[in-house]
Amino acid sequence: MNQVPRNQVIAPTGIAPPAARYAHAVLSENPSRWLHTAGVVGVRPDGTIPNDVGDQAQVIWQNLDAMLSEAKMSAADIVTMMTYVIPEQDLASVMEARDAYFGDHLAASTLLVVPQLAQPSWKVEISIIASK
Repeated sequence: MNQVPRNQVIAPTGIAPPAARYAHAVLSENPSRWLHTAGVVGVRPDGTIPNDVGDQAQVIWQNLDAMLSEAKMSAADIVTMMTYVIPEQDLASVMEARDAYFGDHLAASTLLVVPQLAQPSWKVEISIIASK
């Protein structure tokens, strides 16, 4: 039986394409499980925090992957993400970490530059919603 993917990228031809590697929208049909995360920051399991924003983003995706794994999900189940970055950071390195984690998968994405995060050492914070 040929099934439609549960989470399907919606890409209308009548609008401009996304500004980077993400989907404008993702349709989730008949999901039975949802995972919502809080904002996740780049704190390693030992409590250390890399100084570089790109390295923090990589740690965040490792942390998110651990949460997805615990929920018996994967990157392919992510339907949306919200990224918060403090000013004057290398946004390209944040997007490169995302793209490396996602591979060919696309999810809806919003990236905001915010004045600060809850701790001075945090430069980027990401939350996701996954559906399976």
